[in-house]
Amino acid sequence: MRQQEKTVLDLFNRRKVSRRDFLQFCAFMAAAIGLESTAVPQIAAALETKPRPPVIWLHFQECTGCSESFLRTSHPILADVIFDLISLDYHETLQAAAGLQAEEAKLKAMTENKGKYILCVEGSIPAGENGQYCTIGGKPATKLLAEAAKDCAAVIAWGSCAANGGLPAANPNPTGAKTVDQLVKGKPVINVPGCPPIAEVMAGVIVHYLTFDKLPELDFAGRPKAFYDHRIHDKCNRRAYYDAGMFAEKFDDEGAKQGWCLYKLGCKGPTTFNSCSTIRWNNGTSYPIQSGHPCIGCSEENFWDNGPFYTHLADMPGMKIGWNADQIGLAATAVTVGGIAVHTAATTVIKGKEKKSEQKGGNG
Repeated sequence: MRQQEKTVLDLFNRRKVSRRDFLQFCAFMAAAIGLESTAVPQIAAALETKPRPPVIWLHFQECTGCSESFLRTSHPILADVIFDLISLDYHETLQAAAGLQAEEAKLKAMTENKGKYILCVEGSIPAGENGQYCTIGGKPATKLLAEAAKDCAAVIAWGSCAANGGLPAANPNPTGAKTVDQLVKGKPVINVPGCPPIAEVMAGVIVHYLTFDKLPELDFAGRPKAFYDHRIHDKCNRRAYYDAGMFAEKFDDEGAKQGWCLYKLGCKGPTTFNSCSTIRWNNGTSYPIQSGHPCIGCSEENFWDNGPFYTHLADMPGMKIGWNADQIGLAATAVTVGGIAVHTAATTVIKGKEKKSEQKGGNG
């Protein structure tokens, strides 16, 4: 980091980002983290004056998908500056240093920023066999996590592997994979699940921390409420078809082609809390359900073990007690048939009256 580029605004200025674009970025972030437009000046002031928080980013049992998501956000401003929100002092995938040099850089960053740095963790931590399933520099992941968490200000668990175990912790969990909050105690931990999380969600968490000097309000699972307070089902673009009892039965049937609800094809949107249907992916373009694939519930605990991905739930929370998706479809059909019958009967009565009226008029 250049000495004169201590704040996010310094970097914006070097990149010749206009004041207007800077404020648009602040407005976008305010909306993303669920704040009113009146919070935009507060976010702007924080980015203008506060130093970028130092970050130590560790990788354990994962696929690096969370980092890839963070890198590949397509928002026109975020794409250029998302990593400038933080002072990334250690990241095994992105850093130029390697081996002893890299480990020395990490230790230096942790020592110089004692009590101030954010620890980001990507991947679950294998605790089986004394942590020997994952070692870096000869040290087990469990020890590396404990060392890095000791003097950090807060811990962010990026992605489902770090937040809820993900694939590594799926049954039978051969490595004894643990989540971050199972191992880190005495430090604030924020879970940002998803496989991977949405890049704008990741940025929003950091902007909130920069602006308010604290982590955002969390739900029962330690997730930021601003992004995980609503079910995907609540704002799904296919919700109207669900309510009408119109479900695709196969991926290539006419219902699927017409954009009908994917619930019967295994969609977990009704039981999954995430921002996919609001923030969406690829600059707000789409998300899995909109693109034709059912939600697999990746931001929920044990999602790999919560039944086959393409088998729908027997019952859906929020339905009429005792009703399931199949019964809703039948009920909707019955209502339609009943409606047709009523319409036919009414039409017959009306035409009968009209005929009698015509006959009466003719006799007169």
